[in-house]
Amino acid sequence: MSISRWDPFRDLPSMREAMNRLFDEGLFRPWGWAYDFGSLAVDVYDNKDSIVIRASVPGMKSEDIDISITGDTITISGEVKQEEKVEKENYYRRERRYGSFSRAVALPVAVQSDKAEAVFEDGVLTLTLPKAEEAKPKSIKVTVK
Repeated sequence: MSISRWDPFRDLPSMREAMNRLFDEGLFRPWGWAYDFGSLAVDVYDNKDSIVIRASVPGMKSEDIDISITGDTITISGEVKQEEKVEKENYYRRERRYGSFSRAVALPVAVQSDKAEAVFEDGVLTLTLPKAEEAKPKSIKVTVK
């Protein structure tokens, strides 16, 4: 075990970063990213024949979600409605969000929108978008002469 000399300036960068984080997130975005009404968390991945998009939409009904594909962009939107009206002064904490949301995602390859499938299970929307034939990789056999 070694004893090191105390340096009062050693912790200043981390203190500065903490103050920046406090002013950036604490004052101007008090609720953080989780309460951004306009966005929707998505995962987009590619498997051999299709593009798969998974979106977390807890508390939604499948009929309240709209999906549209225009060109190389897919848009998922909807609205979370408030279930009951409770007076503001009766709340101790209110973190559940209500209102409309929308998320547009640029597709990395061309897809066949007429063959797209959407499955909604346990608050997760899974979209499977088959790739267009021109977007699928093709192999070329090499012949020897």
